[in-house]
Amino acid sequence: MNKFPPLHRFHHQIQSNLNIQLHLYQSSTMALAVTSSTSIAFSSSNSRTEQAVQFNSASFQPSDRSLRSPAALNLQRKRSVALNAEPKRNDSFVPSAATVFAPDVVEKVAEVEDFEKLAQDLENASPLEIMDKALEKFGDDIAIAFSGAEDVALIEYAHLTGRPYRVFSLDTGRLNPETYKFFDTVEKHYGIRIEYMFPDAVEVQALVRTKGLFSFYEDGHQECCRVRKVRPLRRALKGLRAWITGQRKDQSPGTRSEVPVVQVDPVFEGLDGGSGSLVKWNPVANVGGNDIWNFLRTMEVPVNSLHAQGYISIGCEPCTRSVLPGQHEREGRWWWEDAKAKECGLHKGNLKEENVNENGSVDSNGSSVVSDIFESQNIVNLSRPGIENLLKMEDRKDGWMVVLYAPWCPFCQAMEASYDELGDKLAGSGVKVGKFRADGDQKAFAQQELQLGSFPTILFFPKHSSRPIKYPSEKRDVDSLMAFINALR
Repeated sequence: MNKFPPLHRFHHQIQSNLNIQLHLYQSSTMALAVTSSTSIAFSSSNSRTEQAVQFNSASFQPSDRSLRSPAALNLQRKRSVALNAEPKRNDSFVPSAATVFAPDVVEKVAEVEDFEKLAQDLENASPLEIMDKALEKFGDDIAIAFSGAEDVALIEYAHLTGRPYRVFSLDTGRLNPETYKFFDTVEKHYGIRIEYMFPDAVEVQALVRTKGLFSFYEDGHQECCRVRKVRPLRRALKGLRAWITGQRKDQSPGTRSEVPVVQVDPVFEGLDGGSGSLVKWNPVANVGGNDIWNFLRTMEVPVNSLHAQGYISIGCEPCTRSVLPGQHEREGRWWWEDAKAKECGLHKGNLKEENVNENGSVDSNGSSVVSDIFESQNIVNLSRPGIENLLKMEDRKDGWMVVLYAPWCPFCQAMEASYDELGDKLAGSGVKVGKFRADGDQKAFAQQELQLGSFPTILFFPKHSSRPIKYPSEKRDVDSLMAFINALR
């Protein structure tokens, strides 16, 4: 008895099995989105042959077993060529594996943001709206610069947006103890960690060993600030694409009056490097100092305890002191220098340069002019020859109170009302009140002959003394000025 069935039965069975498994393959491809390669494997033994369609998928491996004769091998191998070929499929079906797991990279053309236009659009926006826009645009690539003063308002605005935010601060190594405690309070209040930046130890060591701990009192603060603040800031910003500052237009004399709410940073570079790689946001640029404090009180935001001691603008301990009523907030910073020098370099790109012309007017970019101050009829406007004659007189008929000023200086502007009142009070009293504009071409003369240190400088010329006496106090209210005069006349 022949143990193999007739050949035509095997041929029919093979054809049937192949058709079924090919159908299974096509169905599984459509339903399960199996896109890996397929193969049909044939193996033979003495009594049976194993034929199976196997997909490279752990979840789908249909198989079939059937008997076959050795005579059918050649026929089946010929058919295997066609089965291993890629079946034709409609393009709307599941894409190939190369598309699913390694899609073609479509190069996107980066849109260039017009930040000047954006600044115009946001000029009348609230600080909260500006903060929200900044965090939305830059996400984790933007951070708030926090100095430990009233700029804590920035953190509160960021918190109110509900978006994640980052905060960094420059630890110069010479901050007030109250400021360090305030940093800790802010971290706990908002549940954040401030990212502190420190100066390079080698640079600080070289500066101190060469020039001492307080060289800034003698040759200006710029070198110390460059080592302890500007360079650490530069390192911090190299890891960002944008930063947020607390700059306000009303903060500093003649330098920050044109701060926009957003701009391409003109000085520092960001993560991508090169000019234009960093964006600077100033959400409170258009907000007054009083409005900032109203916001802090309303929202019950923690503040630096130094504010209660008369400190408004807070920096390093040796270079910051409290201010008195009537004084500008920046007058407590680097008080031994001119008003226009009261910047550390962190916002150099926002400083407005001003030139003094021969008529004494201050031109900003050749256009705007600052009006003169101390215009009371009881205040004498002294010219250069007039002040020189006053210096030469050894026996004067009247005593003189003279302020050395610059009309652009906000510290001078702050005492205008009290000085005008002083002139009115002393009219006909035997003491005359005068003013001498000591900036521009007159500055060197005033420094050499009139003891000018910073603006304003107030001098009293007694009746019987050729040398003027410099008013030593920062109190510029009428009563304090009158007490000084009465003590000397």
